Amino acid sequence: MKLATCLVCVSATGPLCLRCLRRRITSGCRTVTKGQTPAVSQELLQQIRETVLQKTVDGMREEGAPYVGVLYAGLMLTKQGPKVLEFNCRFGDPECQVLLPLLKSDLYEVILNTMNGKLAANAPVWHQNSSAVTVVMASAGYPGSYEKGVEITGLSKVQVTGLQVFHAGTALKEGGVVSSGGRVLTVTAVSSSLEMALQAANQGVAAIGFPGAVYRHDIGHRAIAHLNQHRGLTYKESGVDIAAGNKLVEMIKPLAKATSRAGCNADLGGFAGLFDLKAAGFVDPILVSGTDGVGTKLKIAQACGQHGGLGQDLVAMCVNDVLAQGAEPLFFLDYFSCSSLDVDVAASVVGGIAKACETAGCALLGGETAEMPGVYAPGEYDLAGFCVGAAERGALLPRLRDIAEGDLLIGVASSGVHSNGFSLVRKVLEKARLSYTSPAPFGKRGHTVGEVLLTPTKIYSRLLLPILRSGAVKAYAHITGGGLLENIPRVLPQELAVDLDASRWSVPPVFSWLHKEGGLSEEEMARTFNCGLGAVLVVAPPDAQRVLRQLQAHEEAWIVGSLAHKQPGAEPVVVRNLKHSLLNAGTASGGELGIEQNNGCHGTNLQALIEQVKRPSSAAEIAVVISNRPGVQGLKRASLAGIQTRVVDHKLYGSRAEFDGTIDRVLEEFGVELVCLAGFMRILTGTFVKKWNGKLLNIHPSLLPSFKGVNAQKQALQAGVRVAGCTVHFVAEEVDAGAIIAQEAVPVLSGDTEESLSDRIREAEHRAFPAALELVAGGAVGLGEDGHITWKST
Repeated sequence: MKLATCLVCVSATGPLCLRCLRRRITSGCRTVTKGQTPAVSQELLQQIRETVLQKTVDGMREEGAPYVGVLYAGLMLTKQGPKVLEFNCRFGDPECQVLLPLLKSDLYEVILNTMNGKLAANAPVWHQNSSAVTVVMASAGYPGSYEKGVEITGLSKVQVTGLQVFHAGTALKEGGVVSSGGRVLTVTAVSSSLEMALQAANQGVAAIGFPGAVYRHDIGHRAIAHLNQHRGLTYKESGVDIAAGNKLVEMIKPLAKATSRAGCNADLGGFAGLFDLKAAGFVDPILVSGTDGVGTKLKIAQACGQHGGLGQDLVAMCVNDVLAQGAEPLFFLDYFSCSSLDVDVAASVVGGIAKACETAGCALLGGETAEMPGVYAPGEYDLAGFCVGAAERGALLPRLRDIAEGDLLIGVASSGVHSNGFSLVRKVLEKARLSYTSPAPFGKRGHTVGEVLLTPTKIYSRLLLPILRSGAVKAYAHITGGGLLENIPRVLPQELAVDLDASRWSVPPVFSWLHKEGGLSEEEMARTFNCGLGAVLVVAPPDAQRVLRQLQAHEEAWIVGSLAHKQPGAEPVVVRNLKHSLLNAGTASGGELGIEQNNGCHGTNLQALIEQVKRPSSAAEIAVVISNRPGVQGLKRASLAGIQTRVVDHKLYGSRAEFDGTIDRVLEEFGVELVCLAGFMRILTGTFVKKWNGKLLNIHPSLLPSFKGVNAQKQALQAGVRVAGCTVHFVAEEVDAGAIIAQEAVPVLSGDTEESLSDRIREAEHRAFPAALELVAGGAVGLGEDGHITWKST
């Protein structure tokens, strides 16, 4: 006869089989995770579940005594089928010592889900392709009489090897461990195969010593013999798990379905995908295809265990290429290859692909998952993507015949390194002796090197398609592998050269760091990296401002250069001021203005607000910083703090109402609830002020209502007052007339100049503005319907 035990967690929804002994075999069943000794087949385990476990739980419920908890069944396997020896309302010991090391889920969460009736919807997750063996070490004479207090040696040596030692009959004595019971301890080993786990467990037992120790030498032998004698090899044993692949497909089907669009329903499962161009609205289309990968950015994601962002990288690299032909991306296919499929990792990657496809407006039509044992190292995988788009025959880009000397180049901001040049990035990190977990010396404060480098590549399709369709863009270059020097010439006539001025756009700090730490030349930087420009558009001068305005409503963009006639022997691309911009990354020429707490700034008022919202007690969060000029210091401060930025250039708008309307749309895009104006020297329209009434905060360098308007410090000195200061107030249609939230006085000293008084008032502003922000954001202060301050009683 053979004995089997089964641990079952039972919640209000029914039993969930945790494990049967020793060997884990995954199942595609949604509500039951099965495992067993090799002698217990899937069919037998299902029989046990249906005829023993489920009936037991159902019977208790029917008798008015529903059971919730752990049910440990002792079973005997006979020729007549499984027979019940006993039930225990607890985990088996030492049975659970061979089961729980294979549990990937948090045991605490499993127990909570059991108690709360959520177990069926939150099935425990187990380590894949793992086996465990536990060997019990007992005292000589057990289960009869035995000696106690025997010294045990070798425990520390075993634990260093990664084996788990469970103590049963042990005690501490004079700084050492001694036996205190018959069953002294167990040694558990987990490995990728039953044979390897058994070998490791036996090695652990051999390393532990105490006089008279006894243990079985045949544990697992019959199971291994059963595996070797009673069945042939399986595809899974060669390293390819079809069940895991099927499980992945089922997980990603709803994600792919969510990407359905006109012309395609994005259903997975067929041999090939279909797309109806006529249903998508095309009349005379030309198909455009692109394929790409994400390079060695994979290595960083795998090292950091952060896989989801790679999906956007993959889609972006392909979609942005297709856009360069003026095509709308229609559908996408992915290729995921690995040595052994980790369903959770693959689902994270493909889930990121599906989400990115939604962002790009294309359908995830299909893909391939390939397990190739021996080709990749454990834990490694590779990605490839394929995008197909279409454009009407007359709308293809580039329009080489239309491109002329004097045309302007508009650059669209990248999010950082994107997905090119990572082999060089990794070499620079190695030289600088930085790990991926090191605090990032560039980019977002408080983030690690790995987190900043894994910032996903921007997808430009939603932004650019309406502009490309307007006919104003003659060519679009995706700044991918080859950087600025090699990608822009790909869309230009050979007789034209590119003149770029790097001082006209904002270079992200990561490029400054790479330039400095790697000792990289300007040419190497421009030939390898995008240097802050993810896309470059070619437009005629009369169209430039309109296109730039459309871009800046949603993304940072700049006029970065122009086209000139190419001189014989001259380089096709010249990038001026690149070294200066790399040394001053994040800055560019020009003034600034701003909005905040969802917005922009002047001086260090923005920095004061940034520091304030970092505090755990803060009720506010800065969502976006807006400036009317690109590359200003305020935008750099925001970027370094990990805050989104936008540029809305007032010079591109014909009226204040149009300018304010664009700012309003940006604020709504980011879900802004409160706007802080800092250094904002433009008069807002009445329509804008009314819409944001009670949500607009401004700071003025005087104790209002005294000295309104400009030159407040000069007015104070001319009036001979002894006290000046600053005021934070709600914005009203009349300048500097809104209800006062907070003030801070600053004494006027003998000999004060306008400059010295301004400096001290500015310091007071950096205290008063954050304090007022917290009062409003925390709900303590508001603006009443009568235009007066209301205070919330505490």
